[in-house]
Formats: sequence, C-alpha cells, structure tokens
Amino acid sequence: MFRQVIRSKIHKATVTDANLAYIGSITIDKDLIEKADLWPGEKVLVVSNTSGARVETYVIEGEAGKGCICINGAAAHLIKPGEEIIIMAFAVTEEPIKPTFILVDENNKFVRYL
Repeated sequence: MFRQVIRSKIHKATVTDANLAYIGSITIDKDLIEKADLWPGEKVLVVSNTSGARVETYVIEGEAGKGCICINGAAAHLIKPGEEIIIMAFAVTEEPIKPTFILVDENNKFVRYL
C-alpha cells in the first residue's frame, strides 16, 4: 500500500522577506536546500508557528549562505517576515524511509540534524 510520508523538514526557520508581487513559491537558501535534501521545484508545505497559517507551494533556490527564506506570491498575505516556520516535503512510497530533518537558528543557519 502506498503512503504519503514526510521526507524532509527545515525546522524553526525565520521568514526573512515576503514578496507579494512574485508569481509564487518559497525562496530558500541553497545551503539549506542541500542540507534538507530538497529540490528546486519540489512541492512543500509551509507551516507558520507564529500565525498558524499553512500553505503549499514549491521551492526556488536562493543564494547560498545568505539565510534567505522568502515567501512569494499570494502566500505573502498569510506568512510575513519575522514569522517562525516549518518547511516540509513528502514522498509517496510503499516502504518506510529515513527522513532528513534539520534545525536552523534565528538567522537560518544550519544548527544540526534532528
């Protein structure tokens, strides 16, 4: 039986910018994308620990080492700069998988694997 399971997570990220005029997506620092095993274009669920807002969008690669987490497009109405968020990607599989979870600090710098 196929199940949808969590595959990757960036925990406690801080939104650095929100760009309502952008077409859509979430821009994430390239270093974090690599550490969390995300792909540009991959669908993610973004959950705000601050406001409780939940949005689905897709990943855009941001410049490495800058700590950028930018909410783009309509989601910028729901999640604002300064909010603490969790970014999650899921897989559909018949077998259990070992997910990659990372914790970041308030500047979106990698702290450790969870």
